[in-house]
Amino acid sequence: MSVKEIYPVKGLRGEVTIPGDKSISHRSIMLGAISLGTTEITHFLKGADCLSTIDCFRKMGIEIEETPQSILVHGKGLHGLSAPADILNVGNSGTTTRLMSGILAGQNFASVMSGDDSLNSRPMGRIMTPLNLMGANVTSIVGNNCAPLRITPGKIHAISYTSPVASAQVKSAVLLAGLYGDGTTSVTEPALSRNHTELMLQSFGAEVASTMHPDGSATASVEPCEQLYGQKICVPGDISSAAYFIAAGLLVPDSELLVKNVGTNLTRAGFLEVCKGMGADITLLNQTYEGGEGRADVLVRTSHLKGTTIEGNLIPTLIDEIPILAVMASQAEGPTIIKDAAELKVKETNRIDTVTEGLRAMGATITPTEDGMIIPGSSPQSGGQPLKGAKINSYLDHRIAMSFAVAGLIADGTTQILDSQCVDVSYPDFFQSLENCMEEQRMCLGTF
Repeated sequence: MSVKEIYPVKGLRGEVTIPGDKSISHRSIMLGAISLGTTEITHFLKGADCLSTIDCFRKMGIEIEETPQSILVHGKGLHGLSAPADILNVGNSGTTTRLMSGILAGQNFASVMSGDDSLNSRPMGRIMTPLNLMGANVTSIVGNNCAPLRITPGKIHAISYTSPVASAQVKSAVLLAGLYGDGTTSVTEPALSRNHTELMLQSFGAEVASTMHPDGSATASVEPCEQLYGQKICVPGDISSAAYFIAAGLLVPDSELLVKNVGTNLTRAGFLEVCKGMGADITLLNQTYEGGEGRADVLVRTSHLKGTTIEGNLIPTLIDEIPILAVMASQAEGPTIIKDAAELKVKETNRIDTVTEGLRAMGATITPTEDGMIIPGSSPQSGGQPLKGAKINSYLDHRIAMSFAVAGLIADGTTQILDSQCVDVSYPDFFQSLENCMEEQRMCLGTF
């Protein structure tokens, strides 16, 4: 078990270039593999989850080259995958499992996907239901609607599916299966979830449509496709990874950070919206668009934050940032209420429970609820709930580890992050990047 010790710092300065977006990196490999020709991917995230995706497609006969500058995926077309000789090991990656299920549903061979203990306890019924309605044969081998999943050949039919949750993974699984369908496949969700799949499908040559409805729901549809074609993709920085440095810059006294090349896709930018609503001193610089994906440099300075309410259609745009938002809320003036976020229960951990456990261990007050949490914050005079160093069990959840590493920068005493190596899932250089921003070297990165 790897442990990182973190001490408080007096200030943060400098620039951070965030690694590539995890969601977009996954999709670039998948679509590149089922396209004709070579897809060249730059700024790809070489985290554990995305490497699991690469490994799975290599096992299905796709040549994927890794160079210092790029990833080259030599695609074989929509029907060019080969039957794997062994189980497809998805590691800890729910994105790999759910999205690849949509692609595998349209193949003419059988396959089995399985991951680590954490992955194999996460619910897969949410993608099994629509895929089986489409004519796929997706079964849970142990009968609990979790992986390992067995997928056997079936004829895919177009459906119009209404998803009970706003989930990009559910939507993407159905749309990817729809490429192999016999008509228009559509997914309607109660709120618009991240739309990376729709944008990338369009860039690879698929016919995709998106509609927002007056009640806030959204529908995405795809036509069956004869062929996709390889593309050049420059992956923007992952806003979920940027969130830790933005939060650190806001919370640590006397700080100014420039967080570079951050993806600002509107379906992912809820974190920035909430920060501004809390009174954060944040400025977007050098804004550009490429492949439908916005990106910008984010200049952040120490700020006095105010509590807020995070709910409704905002939740799908920041679901992965809620742990670090909870840390920020503990330092805000007035209460913060997070609701409509029951999705937190089915992440790498039940993040309602793990965030509550961590903040309480550090001396903060927090009340968990069925679909979120309430964090009372502080009075105007107190300057936030005082945090104390504590031993934080990450439970191998990368977002818990990174959130409480940031909390440790403003806590009194030593904070220990247990199983800190889990950050490799999405940000292998996280602790080094954090150290590089320190005005004074007061962080011990000892491993023991």
